[in-house]
Amino acid sequence: MNISCSFKVAIVGLGKVGMSAAYAMMLEGTPTDIILLARDKEKAIGEKLDLEHALPFLDFVNIIATDDYADLAGTHLVIVTAGAAQKPGETRLDLCANNRAIMAEILPKINAAAPDAIILMIANPVDVLVQFANSILPNAKGRIFGSGTMLDTARFRFHLAETLHVNPRSVHAYVLGEHGDSSFPVYANATVGGQKLMEFPGMSAEIIQDAYKKAREAAYNIIKAKGATYYAIGVVATKIMEAVFSDAKTVLPLSVPLDNYYGLSGVSLSVPCILGARGIEQVLHLDLSQEEQANLKKSAETLAQYNKEL
Repeated sequence: MNISCSFKVAIVGLGKVGMSAAYAMMLEGTPTDIILLARDKEKAIGEKLDLEHALPFLDFVNIIATDDYADLAGTHLVIVTAGAAQKPGETRLDLCANNRAIMAEILPKINAAAPDAIILMIANPVDVLVQFANSILPNAKGRIFGSGTMLDTARFRFHLAETLHVNPRSVHAYVLGEHGDSSFPVYANATVGGQKLMEFPGMSAEIIQDAYKKAREAAYNIIKAKGATYYAIGVVATKIMEAVFSDAKTVLPLSVPLDNYYGLSGVSLSVPCILGARGIEQVLHLDLSQEEQANLKKSAETLAQYNKEL
């Protein structure tokens, strides 16, 4: 992929998540073009104009508002946020039927217009939709993946860092599995500034579980308080975009179809992956404890009934 002259990013679905991603990427400055695609072209035009009014203060980016999938031609990265949003009292899995129907309509159109583009799934339930996307576009292996537990991991690291009084960037620990209630923390080999997390002064399994609980419940609390979560996932989308643009080979916890990962196949879950310009280059096989392996299997079993419907 030649990205030396231009880097085009498309966002399909212009709700709060989609527009937070567009805004974050515009501030970051990497894309040369941002394509805003929505069913309602008038809304897309309004969002475009609102963003454009910030351009006198930022690096220039060409913003296109459209309702035509043909305008995705030449796009390097397509971010899919279209779909119903999680409401108070709902789990992400409650969105499955409606959002899978939406993906069945839009994914073939995206692939037809931009057959080489990387497709980042953010719409929920992201793991089920990633598995579905790969089933209807079977020749796009590695190009279609989900943001998965990147946000869960960020929340977990934040709450650990809050307790440890360190910068969250110094905490290296994952949340893996489902982007949902059956996710789990991986901390046996986690580190803080190179020191093992469990050997950090004052650290305990109880403190770690408390940080994970705060991370797991964060979305519910935010949705209850303000209706939706969107700022942090917009930044997550931007970090993924940066890794693709720069061919960074960054290791990130992303949702991908598993192929005999601790014996699990036929399901998409978040595990550490190497991400570069062409998408997922390698899935890393972590040394999971017996408890962590059991938690991974639990996540797979949680999604099994939804994947049987594919």
